[in-house]
Amino acid sequence: MAMSEISATDQESSEKITIRNVSKAYESTQALEDVSFSVSEGEFCCVVGPSGCGKTTLLRTIAGLDDPDSGSVLVGGDPVTDPGLDRGMVFQEYALFPWRTVRGNVRFGLDRPACECADCEARVRELIDLVGLDGFEDAYPKELSGGMKQRVGIARALAVDPEILLMDEPFGSVDARTRDRLHAELLDIWAQTGQTIVFVTHDIDEAVTLADRVVVMDADPGTVQSTISIGLERPRERTAHDFVDHAAKIRAELGSPADASRYHDFS
Repeated sequence: MAMSEISATDQESSEKITIRNVSKAYESTQALEDVSFSVSEGEFCCVVGPSGCGKTTLLRTIAGLDDPDSGSVLVGGDPVTDPGLDRGMVFQEYALFPWRTVRGNVRFGLDRPACECADCEARVRELIDLVGLDGFEDAYPKELSGGMKQRVGIARALAVDPEILLMDEPFGSVDARTRDRLHAELLDIWAQTGQTIVFVTHDIDEAVTLADRVVVMDADPGTVQSTISIGLERPRERTAHDFVDHAAKIRAELGSPADASRYHDFS
């Protein structure tokens, strides 16, 4: 299916991330092909698509961990060539150091010469409180639940106060009840920090729960299928008519015939 613009966010605010004609291949696999879209400053953007559509590759190019074969990624108008402190990343795996406590893992992002010790400690305490882990500062990863581990990962990514938070299916390994709590906590953090968030997921309901706008990707090769604005007030109820309509519309874009007739045209 050719790329179509179902709905786009109002571009009154400045573009924080601009992706222009990005392509990336790994040996014989075309992970991304001519991908273009932008994310506004302070926007919560979810990228959803099937396995193999290049979602993680796209996130890594924004992070500066991978270079595109062609095209460009701009952050604040400047080309991305390397990782930077303006971008924090939360991985699908917990990626915590098992020999470090919660405090030590969060502090890792601040372990650099420019950070004064007293300032670092205050920042670590602030972040641990922000993600709801007060009282677990001295716990090790093996003593934490999956949801708590991911909270540590979020706090560590926030340690340097990045302008952009990149999240690669961060809640994919936790149970549904914990995931719902983490969604609410993440939205609270976003409201407090005003950061730009790009959140990769294969879960359509998760995308509709969180996003201002959803970028729908197709696979083989990875391309942008469409973008869909989610103009619903938060918090969002998954059984509400408008929520179900948005989710069904995304499913239809992903090629699920069973869902194609379940939504109403509200664009």
